[in-house]
Amino acid sequence: MIQLFRMAFRDLGRNRRRSFFSALALGIGLALLLLVASFINGEMGSAIDLGIRLQSGHLQVRAKTYDENKSSLKWEDLVENPDQVAAQIASLEPVKAATPRLFASGIAVVGDQSAGVRIFGIDPLSEASSPYREGMVSGEYLTPDDREGILIGQPLAEKLDLKVGDKINLSANTSNGDVSEQPFTIRGIYSTQTSAFDSITVLLPLAKAQAITSAENHASTIFVLLKDKAQTDAVANALQTANYDVLTWNDMNEFIIQYEDLANQYISILYLIVLAITATVIINTLIMSVFERTREIGILSAIGMKGRRIMAMFMAETTLLAIGGILVGLVLGILVVYFFSKNGFYIGNMGITGFLMSDTIYTKLAADDAVNLTLMAFIITLLAGLYPALLASRMEPVEALRAEK
Repeated sequence: MIQLFRMAFRDLGRNRRRSFFSALALGIGLALLLLVASFINGEMGSAIDLGIRLQSGHLQVRAKTYDENKSSLKWEDLVENPDQVAAQIASLEPVKAATPRLFASGIAVVGDQSAGVRIFGIDPLSEASSPYREGMVSGEYLTPDDREGILIGQPLAEKLDLKVGDKINLSANTSNGDVSEQPFTIRGIYSTQTSAFDSITVLLPLAKAQAITSAENHASTIFVLLKDKAQTDAVANALQTANYDVLTWNDMNEFIIQYEDLANQYISILYLIVLAITATVIINTLIMSVFERTREIGILSAIGMKGRRIMAMFMAETTLLAIGGILVGLVLGILVVYFFSKNGFYIGNMGITGFLMSDTIYTKLAADDAVNLTLMAFIITLLAGLYPALLASRMEPVEALRAEK
């Protein structure tokens, strides 16, 4: 076996440039696959994390009749005495934060410009509101008793040419079906680095949101964050009651999960295409080697080397090419993935309906992806070497010797 690999190494060295570029092609293919896998993993992980932090939480407790798509404000569709309900949920040991939130549809008007917005009534002091507090770009954060202040996202501020201290008129739907309009002062501008969210979401203290929508002591949902996401189902089961629905982050981010499954299917096809291209390079390299060494193969057959040993010799060359290409691919892939894990891909406002996507996607390479892609590249390369190896092993000695004359 060692002798075979020595011979294979010597044979590959006969045309070092061709062998190098063949291994490099495999390496670039593997590096590309690692980058794509890490990008998809980072994108999906970011979407789920953003969905949990900004919209769904790990859990939400709602009235059974609440319709999220309509942002219903009817009292019978809302959670009554939300502060009391939130306090009871927050007393559970796995719960990190539980806070009432009120959602409503509205229109922001500045001069002759207007934009449709989502109104989020939040508790500014809750830990669940930290993404907005930490994302302040300019101005001041809200206080719970502020009755005239509002926070707007940076993209919305740029669209309406607004800055801190400017006035804005906000029209909002109310619980009785009317429309309420009030002027507000922009206290601050925030950014969650998610244009799809920031461009349409304005933040009010919960008490003010309840007042402008006539929701009074009601909230759309109790937004719950847990210390450990793995505890989601256990806490959801503990919160089940006849009066409310308890939704998990899986329920509220179902589209993300479906999209991830679909994306993985398409990416698998891309993997096969890239590996098929690199396999073609390996096949061409070895076939050229076979034809260049036809006389040598004939001599080896003539002196008694069996076909299976000739085949093993070419498979040893394939193995060395695979190992070399994979090592190159792992080095290149890890370096590129590391670079984009620090700098990210800026994709701007590409939010897809159904879930949020960060403006910048950072790569995240999972160990199982790296192992699976490496094994896949190795196996496909070996399979690619089978045909040239069989071609060499089945040459008749007389015909092989005659071919070079």
